[in-house]
Amino acid sequence: MADVRPFRGIRYAPTVVSDVGQVLCPPFDVISPEAQERYYARHPYNMIRLELGRELPDDTVLNNRYTRAARTFAEWRKEGVLRQDTVPSYYLYQQRFSYGGQSYTRTGLVARVRLEPWSARVVLPHELTLSKPKDDRLQLMRACAANFSPIMAWYEDPQARLRRLLQPYAERAEVQARDELADEHRLQPITDPQQVALIQDFFSQRQLFIADGHHRYETALSYREEIRELHHGLDPEDGANFVMMVLIDVDDPGLLVLPTHRLLAGLSAEQLQRLTPEHLGRYFQVERLEGEAGRGAALMVRLAEAGQTAPSFALLTSEGSWLLRLTEAGQARIAESGRAPAWNALDVAIAHQLLLEELLGLSAEDVRAGRYLRYTHETEEALAALPRGEAQAVLLLNPTPVRQICEVARADERMPQKSTYLYPKLASGLVIHPLW
Repeated sequence: MADVRPFRGIRYAPTVVSDVGQVLCPPFDVISPEAQERYYARHPYNMIRLELGRELPDDTVLNNRYTRAARTFAEWRKEGVLRQDTVPSYYLYQQRFSYGGQSYTRTGLVARVRLEPWSARVVLPHELTLSKPKDDRLQLMRACAANFSPIMAWYEDPQARLRRLLQPYAERAEVQARDELADEHRLQPITDPQQVALIQDFFSQRQLFIADGHHRYETALSYREEIRELHHGLDPEDGANFVMMVLIDVDDPGLLVLPTHRLLAGLSAEQLQRLTPEHLGRYFQVERLEGEAGRGAALMVRLAEAGQTAPSFALLTSEGSWLLRLTEAGQARIAESGRAPAWNALDVAIAHQLLLEELLGLSAEDVRAGRYLRYTHETEEALAALPRGEAQAVLLLNPTPVRQICEVARADERMPQKSTYLYPKLASGLVIHPLW
């Protein structure tokens, strides 16, 4: 099963950076150009300079954002801005945050994990990847030989064995920081040899489920193969065999998965006609939502209640709001997909297969390319899109339960694009994982 190790992390020196919150940034794939500039301005040592440096008009093969990141990384280590821990450690990482008026604490363990191909069934994926972001991350890894942002992965701990072991460390924190990702980031190294051995033994009996970071994992696999070819072999203990992860219990009370709603635009009049009860009734029980029940928080509560008994979602058009619940006819049709039962049970898979592809006639390529779709995990943004004329129809989804995502991964299936949004993102900059 999983080979999960402590490592000598590279961290900001507290004598140089007293407020770590000023130097953190999110992972590369959620940083907008505006946010990139904001992080650059926040602090001269902000992790943005390594994680996602600026592209310049006069960039060349020898001087570009990857080579500048490598130079900056080396300079910060030489100047003592970044220091490598002297003892291999696991790092307990807690994010305390608020969402929807509720407070959460998400607890994870930062570790280096041995890379395994998907076929080994040790680390399990649930989504497909794109080549462009993998090429970007591979160039950064080649230049810097380090992981700046961790992959998020889940594990199962039904007897709460690891939870009990980690609890004493959760009560203290060597690093405490605040930024817009979380109300508080807390980091506590775990170095006691006996505890380290117990943690390593625990994971030796576990599979891991990638939650967020599929592109980074596949990039790490590619990097390892490049290093292996370059050196005509690779020692099993070489750092290129590992990648940095934050490992989280699937039953952690702070795990928050947000729905990703679909905004449809560019549809023809004929396609819009298919979004009426007459056509929707082919696969769904259609309930018109009027008044307050068809708006805002009340609508999402109604959707959540319906989702307890059957795959459900809400559809909003200029003609009104409808709650759609899968019928026996719809279940029979989705069962013909040729996919595993775990995939057929997904709300988002049912919405894509039966509503977008069959009823609207959108091709799988149309959906992947986003020709008619825009996505948002913000319910208020989705609800506002219709009256503003930014969408012709809005499809509101319930969040996908964590265990359902794990079942899809265990069945070796891949969820439709933009099926999950883990909130909040993990911070880049608390710990750097060197690949040496």
